[in-house]
Amino acid sequence: MAELIVMPKLGLTMTEGTISNWRKAEGDTVAQGEILFDVETDKISNEVEAKLSGVLRKIIVEEGTVDIFRPVAVIGDANEDISALLGGGVPAVVPAPEQAGTPAEAGAAAAAAGEAAVPADGGRIIASPYAKKTAALLSVDLRQVRGSGPQGRITAGDVRKYSAEGGRGAVSKVKISPAAAIEAAALGIDPSGLQKEGRIMKEDIRSFAAASSKTAVQPAVKAAVQEITRVPMNSMRRIIAKRMLESQAVSPAVTYNMRVDTTALGVLRQQLKDTLKVTYTDLLVSIAAKALLEFPLLNCSIEGTEFVMRNYANIGVAVGLEEGLIVPVVKNAGQKGLAEISQEVKRLAAGARNNSLTSEELTGGTFTITNLGMYGMESFSPIINQPEVAILGVNAIVDTPVAVNGEIVIRPLMNLSLTADHRAVDGAVAAQFMQKIKAYAEKPALLLL
Repeated sequence: MAELIVMPKLGLTMTEGTISNWRKAEGDTVAQGEILFDVETDKISNEVEAKLSGVLRKIIVEEGTVDIFRPVAVIGDANEDISALLGGGVPAVVPAPEQAGTPAEAGAAAAAAGEAAVPADGGRIIASPYAKKTAALLSVDLRQVRGSGPQGRITAGDVRKYSAEGGRGAVSKVKISPAAAIEAAALGIDPSGLQKEGRIMKEDIRSFAAASSKTAVQPAVKAAVQEITRVPMNSMRRIIAKRMLESQAVSPAVTYNMRVDTTALGVLRQQLKDTLKVTYTDLLVSIAAKALLEFPLLNCSIEGTEFVMRNYANIGVAVGLEEGLIVPVVKNAGQKGLAEISQEVKRLAAGARNNSLTSEELTGGTFTITNLGMYGMESFSPIINQPEVAILGVNAIVDTPVAVNGEIVIRPLMNLSLTADHRAVDGAVAAQFMQKIKAYAEKPALLLL
């Protein structure tokens, strides 16, 4: 019996997903457990498996953002009547499948032969509207792109891949990240002109543009040309924008700053370096986990008129990616030793960068730590990661003259920035929590008590 395939809910906070690629075409036989399509969410990319066997009778949504539980396809028997599932007709969100003899067959044949999907008769190129928009943004000639979609249809993923591999009309193959390709398109830069070993990143494009603006020879007389380029947000950035706006609207937030002397933490790192290479983030995860169990209001969430209290601390550690920010979670950090925390933080950060994290590793956080110290930041106001009530910002360690026993000495000081939801955390409680963090950081032996 035919069934509707819906956009699955792949995480507790997921409300929508973006279909980036179909692994099967209409009419293909599908076995239960086979990969049916790829979905991008605000956190990770996922491969969605077929829940039943049959024939992929209809793709309702070929590509784009879809709310969870919305139908995206129909699987059934080859000759089964599926009109009832489709509401008596083809949904308007996607064009009807191409018929035999149309340019789609030429595109499919070209893709099968390993060639770009160029219509032999010079007719229209079979590409989704999203793929065409992406191609225009990245200055990609769709006639040179191989289509991986049903019947050779070009998807936005095909365009991004072609651009990242050095497409954009360049003769040589250039390794470039998707974010860098978008930046290059926006600035009108041909990445093949950059001399760099390895993959070109967004920062390389910006540096090249800045250098070019300084060294370019300007004509004696040239009219100023003002251009506007619209760059669509990717799925992750759209969700980040939505969540940050919601957080600001929901939480009456206050940021508290306190300087911490990291001399003792530095000594501890040196003592452990031959056995375990720990970072300041690792140490702060361990410190925060212990402090949170002593100040449960910093570790709670709010549901209606109730505080949801916890006897465990799940610490999220923000990882910055080119596409946006992702927050994997160290579960039960209060029950783990420093070595286990350090190994887990490194594993989660690597998983975030290579897109291999699971939904379980990205959900369930009770408190978040975000570190901008490597960028030289000395103070900032982090935004609370809902539904948590607090987040700790870590800043740069700066050698600073301070008075110790009547003498001026130089000490490595780190500014910590705590943003807390004032509905749950009063100023006095936030200050006491920061004092506890400071005490553990300046005298890490207290962690053993």
